[in-house]
Amino acid sequence: MAPPLVAFDFDGTLSDDEMIVELATEAGVREEVAAITERAMAGELSYGMSLRKRVAMLEGLELDDADRAFARIELRPQARSTIDRLRRAGVIVAVITGGFRRGLEYRFAEDGIVVDSVTANELVVREGALTGDVRGPLIEGAKDRALTKTARRFGCKTSDAVAVGDGANDIPMLTLAGLAIGFNPTSVVAEVCDHEVDSLEAILELLDIS
Repeated sequence: MAPPLVAFDFDGTLSDDEMIVELATEAGVREEVAAITERAMAGELSYGMSLRKRVAMLEGLELDDADRAFARIELRPQARSTIDRLRRAGVIVAVITGGFRRGLEYRFAEDGIVVDSVTANELVVREGALTGDVRGPLIEGAKDRALTKTARRFGCKTSDAVAVGDGANDIPMLTLAGLAIGFNPTSVVAEVCDHEVDSLEAILELLDIS
């Protein structure tokens, strides 16, 4: 029987690209942003603090340039077909990402993808350019709360939901869900996963979605 809800991470899961990296490349601060990311991975900065510091370096980036960065984001093979098949089977498909709503919606519109729910952060824009500020429900990486709210919205239980992710900030969501699927997960993420996959299509097989 198909699950009522499948929640996907975006960066590193539905896409192999990272929005913040492409934005930093467009802004000419890729190396500086990478250095902040390394500090976060070393435990010197929290996820929220590192995100704010990285976005601050994008101040002044014109929206047209930001959209050019988003246009370089590529979805994984079978992303659209996997999402379409899940929804045709009556599954609610959600995306819960620490990335940015504008980039996700841009990419989905270009590729003709429709999902039922998106939880993402927002880049603050003023007079056609990024201000360097970010706001949203996932600045601190609280994906478990996002999954709870999404499940409640659609009238289902988190214990019946499936979560798919790859990185450390997905662990709260993966731990809370009834079934946790790691997409090429890091070793620490693999420890909390029930299954590991290296293709989106494999998720359909695991869930017995024909």
